[in-house]
Amino acid sequence: QVQLVESGGGLVQPGGDLRLSCAASVSLFSFNNMAWYRQAPGKEREWVAGITSGGSASHADSVKGRFFILRDNAKKMVYLQMNILKPEDTAVYYCMARDYAQNYWGQGTQVTVSS
Repeated sequence: QVQLVESGGGLVQPGGDLRLSCAASVSLFSFNNMAWYRQAPGKEREWVAGITSGGSASHADSVKGRFFILRDNAKKMVYLQMNILKPEDTAVYYCMARDYAQNYWGQGTQVTVSS
């Protein structure tokens, strides 16, 4: 059974950094893609960043140059390094993995950017 567990969220001041982690219960090579999404209060869930099984990464324009998605295949971990955080980055962040059959989601981790 596939399980994704996020961690690393919290309260941070504007301009600060956080690193989110996503631990998978199976090999990352089980998935075609892994990604981070976020959902702010009253808004739809939006894609933040994705990385393929081959390691090709992409990022939403709103976070490009500030956020970076990384993967460690040996540890079965995917990370989201978030730098220069802004109040508008406040949201619940979700890890997602996609194989040929379906998408899998973690439970989410809250990130709050506030002074």
